[in-house]
Amino acid sequence: MGGVVLVFDVLLAAALIWLAWQATHTPGLFRAVISFIIFGLLMALAWVRLEAPDIALAEAAIGAGATGALLLSALGRLAVTDEAGTPWQERADLTFWIPAGLALLGLLTLAAWYLPSPGLGQEVQASLPDSGVQNPVTAVLLNFRAFDTLLEIGVLLLATIAIWSLGPMPMPGAQAIISPVLPALGRILFPMFALVSIYLLWRGSHAPGGAFSAGAVIGAGGILSILAGARPWLTGSAYGPWRVLLSLGLSAMLAVALGVIVLGQPFFAYPTHLAGTIVLLLELAAGLSIAMSLVALYLAGQPPTHWDGESLRQ
Repeated sequence: MGGVVLVFDVLLAAALIWLAWQATHTPGLFRAVISFIIFGLLMALAWVRLEAPDIALAEAAIGAGATGALLLSALGRLAVTDEAGTPWQERADLTFWIPAGLALLGLLTLAAWYLPSPGLGQEVQASLPDSGVQNPVTAVLLNFRAFDTLLEIGVLLLATIAIWSLGPMPMPGAQAIISPVLPALGRILFPMFALVSIYLLWRGSHAPGGAFSAGAVIGAGGILSILAGARPWLTGSAYGPWRVLLSLGLSAMLAVALGVIVLGQPFFAYPTHLAGTIVLLLELAAGLSIAMSLVALYLAGQPPTHWDGESLRQ
């Protein structure tokens, strides 16, 4: 049995390397995007083999799903007439890239070799009763290293602001895939995406899951609905739901970080008796913001103030 698992892992690693090469060097843009999507799916499987199911969920939803949809949407707006494309780097200087890649691999291997053993796992487990949750990953992300998570959500918000600053989103029908089955499929699957996200939020307190996985899943469900031809039900008005939900995660984390100071605690140090409630509220706020950020990035522009037929009025 062990030999079969080893062969599977070797084949999986080889497939990842081959797909990474295909995604970056194949001359056809469409084939490159498809290779990238398949790479994301296999990478999610690799994370499962590494016993990191929470990262696997995020990789499948964001790496293969949301990012793949973004690339296909961008590809659909390009004036590509030759599927073969221009082999702009078909004959890359391998005498530079292969040694550089091997040198980087060597540095990463050396860094991994000198990592402290067993790392911070024992410290996290020892402090877990004070975190308010039973899952060490959630404890690290939203309690012990919550400042890092604050910065990550801030980067997502800044990316959305940068996209919105470029102007209004394209016409609603411009990025929908015309298919008779997609609208029905979107209506059936989106409630399932929502239920899975709620489950992941609840599960995150004691098992792999939490805000990032839940936000990635519901965001992927929203993108699927748009691909199926649905219009976003939110508008881009000055104080509309888009802006509230997008800023909810960052606002909630800042409010908690500063609010605990009033209770006599250090910055981002939760009182033990309130830690569980605070983490749950932060997970909910962060999950909604992550989901809305993914959908907003896919729209590639600021939503209209009003939906009126096929026109967009800002």
